[in-house]
Amino acid sequence: MLNVVIFGGPGSGKGTQSERIAERYGLFHISTGEVLRDHIARKTDLGKLANSYISQGMLIPDKLMIKVLQHVLDTHPGETSRGVIFDGFPRTIAQAEELDRMLADRGTKISSVIGLEVPDEMLTERMILRGQQTGRADDNERTIKQRIAVYHKQTAPLKDHYTTSGRYTKINGEGTVDDIFTTICSYLDLI
Repeated sequence: MLNVVIFGGPGSGKGTQSERIAERYGLFHISTGEVLRDHIARKTDLGKLANSYISQGMLIPDKLMIKVLQHVLDTHPGETSRGVIFDGFPRTIAQAEELDRMLADRGTKISSVIGLEVPDEMLTERMILRGQQTGRADDNERTIKQRIAVYHKQTAPLKDHYTTSGRYTKINGEGTVDDIFTTICSYLDLI
């Protein structure tokens, strides 16, 4: 079983690369951002609560995110049997520790953490362009600055957490989508 966390700043290409990794390796793709945006679009109670954080560029509280992920894993047991790519989770050390516990309870663990490293200026450019192309409400200049600041304060410490445990692999997130994917696959093929 191959369980991969894809890690990086907002706009680093996590979603794009996750889709390709999921297809190549037959993994179940869990994008917590997509799950939350779906709830927001359907105006569920979870969606309304999530939107109150996301619209301000803030992270969803750990307990809520863990509950969301637990629900996705519990409702897709057959689809997760070959492995999972976790896109947008974990975002804090508490979430990483809880993910390790959830997977251990299922008799598995994180195989690798792929870190897409991209300079802040490029992240901003990518998200502004994405917002123009897709209409994503959270891809506006004010929210982008807040999201990058939150990433550096709350999520970036995960790099040290995963590096210490020997699971972090740095991938240059600049360049073409194909080149980045080739680099990721050259690493994952060795696992």
